Amino acid sequence: MAESDSVCVTADQLRVGLYVHLDLKWFEHPFAFNNFKIKDEEQIRIIRSLGVKKIRYDPARSDLQPLPLAPSVVPEAVPESAPEEVPVLKEHPALAAKRALIEKIKQQRAAAERIEHAFVDTARTIHNVEKNLLARPEETVAQATALIGQIADSILSAPELAIHVMGDKIGGEEMYFHSLNVTMLSLMVARDIKLPTEVVQLLGMGALFHDVGRTEIPDKILMKHEPWTTAEQKLYEMHCQYGVELGKRLGFAPATQAIILQHHEMFDGSGYPQKLKGEAINLLARIVAIANYYDNLCNPVDLAKALTPHEALSMMFARLRTRFDPKLLQVLVRCLGVYPPGTIVQLSNGVIGMVATVNTAKPMKPMVVAYDAEIPKEEAILVDMGNEVDVNIVKALRPAQLPREIYAYLNPRKQVSYYFDASAPSKEAGQP
Repeated sequence: MAESDSVCVTADQLRVGLYVHLDLKWFEHPFAFNNFKIKDEEQIRIIRSLGVKKIRYDPARSDLQPLPLAPSVVPEAVPESAPEEVPVLKEHPALAAKRALIEKIKQQRAAAERIEHAFVDTARTIHNVEKNLLARPEETVAQATALIGQIADSILSAPELAIHVMGDKIGGEEMYFHSLNVTMLSLMVARDIKLPTEVVQLLGMGALFHDVGRTEIPDKILMKHEPWTTAEQKLYEMHCQYGVELGKRLGFAPATQAIILQHHEMFDGSGYPQKLKGEAINLLARIVAIANYYDNLCNPVDLAKALTPHEALSMMFARLRTRFDPKLLQVLVRCLGVYPPGTIVQLSNGVIGMVATVNTAKPMKPMVVAYDAEIPKEEAILVDMGNEVDVNIVKALRPAQLPREIYAYLNPRKQVSYYFDASAPSKEAGQP
């Protein structure tokens, strides 16, 4: 709310329905936001207890006018000898709760740092796996199997799954993020549909190595930004068959080989290499096909063509849904939420933020990093939408729509990568 649009009132003029702005630091009051519409008498009582002489209110966003000013009353004379009573102010429980929230945010920041380190370790492990796959196949496949086992264990055993969006190009391992993203998203779907642990292991291996055949495709095709010629497209499509041949040499299980062969098959028969349709496509390959397609929309070779996570999911669900197993696509939408991690959102109170974490148990209620010019971005407010009754997400925004200062504050990701909190503060899931 701009100051020019606001009018000042006293605490006595407050009433339910006024849209107010508190000119206090975020940690000096118990409310989730500095500006909001008063919903009950308890909120008025809390505002009055803060000792603020003047409160700004926004007439355009208020339901009614403030109460009229009470007529001034001349106070009675008080004997000089009367001792001045100093009121003892008790901290409001809501403010105590906010102080606890600030402490929780500090812990969340520490957890986020730990998770990013684990993410980089895992990406580095995948780098080593891909580099050594043909030079030391048995040892490298064993390493990959152990890695998938650790990731699968942490995902399947967590009571609730928090999906975190990672920063850009952390640790220089960004070229390995695609296979890691596809693995993470595939295992997330597997958890939701309750696949048995041994099947999840096969799925994880297939997701991790789904593109192994691309090693046989020239870089000039893989990195080309312009549309492929028909000949280049046909050569690229051979990576599925090349991958299966490599998978056989490496001793991959038949189910893992099926994923490598079929991860570009589409449910409507429009995919390749065999133009399989519907349930003729292996179930695990159908899962990887969805995760792979989604990640390619978010992280294409030409990042100028990247869709936001919200746009990617919306396109897959609204315009391309015939290409995917409908039940599995619904699972992906349910797990990532309508606003996946990395999405810039506008809240119903006008605040702009970025979705940082989605709890798959409450996909419509993510954790949002909120923009507030008065708070340093290193200390940015994390709003748990699950705790907000009166505020919700109104719409998603493209990063390009943001004013420069908000873009710099929220730092939207050019590349979107996902990782799960493995709960234990260790790096074991990422160790080579």
